[in-house]
Amino acid sequence: MTTSISNPVAGATPQAAEPISASRLRAIFVGSAGNLVEWFDFYCYAAFALYFASSFFPAQDPTAQMMSTAGIFALGFFVRPIGGILFGHLGDRHGRKVALMASVLLMCAGSLLIACAPTYATAGILSPCILLLARLLQGLSLGGEYGASATYLSEMADSKRRGFYASFQYVTLIGGQLLALVLLLVLQHFLLTDAQLREWGWRIPFVCGAALALIALMMRHDMPETDSFEKARKKAKPMGGLKQLAQHPKEVLLVIGLTMGGTLAFYVYTVYMQKFLRLSVGLTDSQTTAVSAASLLFAMCLQPLYGALSDRIGRRPLLVGFALLGTIFTVPLLTAIRHASGPWEAFGLIACAWIIVSGYTSINALVKAEMFPASIRATGVGVPYAFAVSIFGGTAEYVGLWFKSVDLESGFYWYVTGVIACTLIVCWFMRDTAAHSKIDAELRGH
Repeated sequence: MTTSISNPVAGATPQAAEPISASRLRAIFVGSAGNLVEWFDFYCYAAFALYFASSFFPAQDPTAQMMSTAGIFALGFFVRPIGGILFGHLGDRHGRKVALMASVLLMCAGSLLIACAPTYATAGILSPCILLLARLLQGLSLGGEYGASATYLSEMADSKRRGFYASFQYVTLIGGQLLALVLLLVLQHFLLTDAQLREWGWRIPFVCGAALALIALMMRHDMPETDSFEKARKKAKPMGGLKQLAQHPKEVLLVIGLTMGGTLAFYVYTVYMQKFLRLSVGLTDSQTTAVSAASLLFAMCLQPLYGALSDRIGRRPLLVGFALLGTIFTVPLLTAIRHASGPWEAFGLIACAWIIVSGYTSINALVKAEMFPASIRATGVGVPYAFAVSIFGGTAEYVGLWFKSVDLESGFYWYVTGVIACTLIVCWFMRDTAAHSKIDAELRGH
C-alpha cells in the first residue's frame, strides 16, 4: 500500500518554518539518488564517446566520428517529449513513485543494450542501429525522469527551503555526469590502457549503470508518495494528459522559453565542452577528462548555494541574472576557452561560466513545478521541458561540431548567445514563482 507523508506546512502559511522531518529527508535523498543513477547511465554515452565512436562507425576523421555519435545523442533527445507525455501521465494519474520506478527500469534496459551491442566490424549497419535503439530507450526514460523527479522533490520539500532541497535534482544530475567522468579517469589512469578502452573497456560503464539502475529501482520501491498527489487524487478530477495540459498554455510557453536558453547553456558547458576541449582547445584525452570533471564538481557545489539564495530573494532574480550575464558573456567566455593556454586556464574560464549558468540550473525545475497544479504537475513540468531540450539541448553538441566542420566555430558562440537572449526576455517579464507558488497555494487549501 502506498504511504503518504503529510506536509508539515499543510494548513499553515509558507512562512511557518518547521524543521523538515527525517522521513521527508530520506524521501528526498532516495529520489535524488535515483536521479543520479539515471543521469550517470545517460551520460556514460557522452563521457566515453571518444573511445567507442570507432567501434560503431566506419573509419573516418575524428570530427566526423564525433558528429555521428553526437547525431545519435541528439536523436535520443528527440524522443524525450514522448517520454515526458507517457511518464507525465503515469505520474499524474498513478503517482510520482510509479513514474520514477518505471523510468529507472527503462534506463536499465538501455544501458544493458549498449553494453552488449556488437561493433560495426562484426555486425555492420546493425551495430549503430542497436546503439540508436538503446539511446531511444534512454531518451524515453529521461523524458519521464525529469518531470517526475522535479515534481517529487518540489512536493516533498518544505516551503521555506524548497529552493535548497529542489536544487538537489541538478546536484545529482551533474553528479551523474561527474561520476561517469570519474569512472573514465579511473579506467584511463589505473586499470586499462588506451587500446583496451577503445577495444572493450568502454562497455564497463554501461554494465555498471545497469546494475546501479536495479539498485535505484529497489530504493524507489520503498519511497512514500507525496501528500500533494494524494490530495489531488482524492478530488476525483482528471489527472494528467495532454488535454488537461492544454488548459495551461501560458505556463507551457513559459517553460519552453525558460528552458531553451538554459538547457543550451547547460549542454554547452557539459556534453559539448568535452569535445570542444579535445578538438578545438587541443587538450589531451586525460586533460580533457580532468578539466571536465573538475568543472562539474565546481558546478555541483554551486547548486544548493543558489537554491538556498532563491529561498531568500526569490527565483526570478537568479533567472534574470543568468540570462542577462549569459547574453553578455557567452561569446567572450567561449572565445577565451578556445584560446586557453592549458588545462588550468580552461578550468578557470569554465568555472566562471558555471557561476552564470547555475542561476538557471539550480532552480529551473522548481520554478516549473511551482507553475502547475498537482493534477497536471508532472506532465506540465516534463512535456514542454522535453520539447525545448530536444530542440536546443540535445542538438547543442551536433550544432557546435557542425559549425567547426565548416570552419565557422565562432558562429556557434553567437547562436548560443541569441537563444539565451530569448530566454532573457521571458525571465524579464515573468512573475516570481516563489511568491505565486501553486504548491504553497494548494497546501493552504486555495
